[in-house]
Amino acid sequence: MSAFSKALGVSASGLNAQAQRLRIVSENVANTDTPGYRRKTVAFSEDVENSGIAKVALERVSLDRRSGEKIYDPGHPMADQTGHYTGSNVDLIVEIADAREAQRSYEANLKMFDQARQMSSGLMDLLRK
Repeated sequence: MSAFSKALGVSASGLNAQAQRLRIVSENVANTDTPGYRRKTVAFSEDVENSGIAKVALERVSLDRRSGEKIYDPGHPMADQTGHYTGSNVDLIVEIADAREAQRSYEANLKMFDQARQMSSGLMDLLRK
């Protein structure tokens, strides 16, 4: 396995991990106003292959342990005897920040992938001459 293909594999694993993270963030944003919804969080890990190359892997998706906001609305179907129901624990500002961070990380991995591809192409051009 060449160094170029190793670099492409590492950046591709980063692209995949950040794409999965963006999917989780978008799911959280979509459920901001869903009663009882618990925010999902993503954890990454380092996956070392037999060749010694470390790649990014999605370790697990877990639920945020914080409780949701108590909302007073006696007419809501999920309201208890006191007229309260538990809302979502998603903070839109945090989700926007996470989405921006994931987007920047995705762009960095894409740039690395493109640079490795260009270097490989340049090497092939030099070898043909």
